[in-house]
Amino acid sequence: MSTNVVDPSRDYALQLDEKDELASFQNEFYLKEDWIYLDGNSLGLLSKRAETALLEILNSWKQLGIDGWTEGKHPWFYLSEQLGEMSAPLVGAKSEEVVVTGSTTINLHQLVSTFYKPEGKRTKILADSLTFPSDIYALQSQVKLKGYDPEEHLIQVKSRDGRIVEEEDIIAAMTDEVALIMLPGVMYRSGQVLDMKRLTEEAHKRNIVIGFDLCHSIGAIPHSLSDWEVDFAFWCNYKHLNGGPGGVAGLYVNEKHFGKNPGLAGWFSSNKQKQFDMEHQLTPANNAGAFQIGTPHMLSVAPLIGSLEIFKEAGMERIREKSLRITRYFMDLINYELKDYNFTIGNPLEDDRRGGHIYLEHKEAARICKALKANSIVPDFRNPNGIRLAPVALYNSYEDVWKAVQILKRIMEEEQYKQFENKRGVVA
Repeated sequence: MSTNVVDPSRDYALQLDEKDELASFQNEFYLKEDWIYLDGNSLGLLSKRAETALLEILNSWKQLGIDGWTEGKHPWFYLSEQLGEMSAPLVGAKSEEVVVTGSTTINLHQLVSTFYKPEGKRTKILADSLTFPSDIYALQSQVKLKGYDPEEHLIQVKSRDGRIVEEEDIIAAMTDEVALIMLPGVMYRSGQVLDMKRLTEEAHKRNIVIGFDLCHSIGAIPHSLSDWEVDFAFWCNYKHLNGGPGGVAGLYVNEKHFGKNPGLAGWFSSNKQKQFDMEHQLTPANNAGAFQIGTPHMLSVAPLIGSLEIFKEAGMERIREKSLRITRYFMDLINYELKDYNFTIGNPLEDDRRGGHIYLEHKEAARICKALKANSIVPDFRNPNGIRLAPVALYNSYEDVWKAVQILKRIMEEEQYKQFENKRGVVA
């Protein structure tokens, strides 16, 4: 792909939109007029199909009552596994290796409690210094539960520049004291894509279990978890997958670990044929369903039915191709139009290392984000000086990107940001 804008005009953006194979999917989503939403890496927009799916599940409760567990279009008792099967292609897994359940952090606790088995000198967990705080809180908790001090037993690989973490530095930290590795697939701030295949191979050479947080990668980049033999992974479904605010999350466990008892067992960990035998001895499911805990949240998981149908039709390869092109176009326009305003592009420039969003750094970032919102552009601020901008392949256009850059340029030229306090809101 070219690293320079051939034509920075609006007409060129419209030409790119005419060639966009995914343009029709914009009609699937509720897009406010004169409003450009660039925060889909934090919360994806509602689609009409997701809305329909939610109403269908609500109606099954209305019409069937308790019989909704086994009857109707989407019987509730099997829905977590059904959605796991629909999600599996997005992470490159076998259908039985994926289940939709819990929340991101609950699933992390479940998986770490299952796979973190400190023994002998292997007592440490390896993570990184840039990962999302919730992951660190959970890992600290798990280390404490095993009787260890997180200051000593939770290793966080440092970033050389505050934006990315080099794979070489992670591999160097894979010592014979490490029992488990947990890393993001894509860094939530900078959008750096980690080489999950390489890191998994290096971990397994050293007999270390490895898992990934896919919150910012699922629905944005393709994965091949089964082929890479990743041990476990987990993710939320409300960012790129548009499953709704606080929607039910997902997890993956490689089939080689089937039969392992879940660290946190519960009602829905059961083999479905045994669950209602009411025995006090758990018979775990012989698939990823064993790592469920409680009863599925039907009204929270329902929108994902419609969302995943859209992803099946669009295809991850086409989504990734457009994502790379539109983020490249975004960066080129930024370099062309905003070169005089002290912005720094903090995301990786290389296609194979860049996720689904742009990360701009500026000392006035919080103010600039507020000015963007005042101009009907929805960005995402990240402390201390980061602006995340996600042109989502399914519902953002090249014209959206062109308009956003022009508005950002006007904000800087007119110093509109000075009307606002350089301080984040309650929800950044």
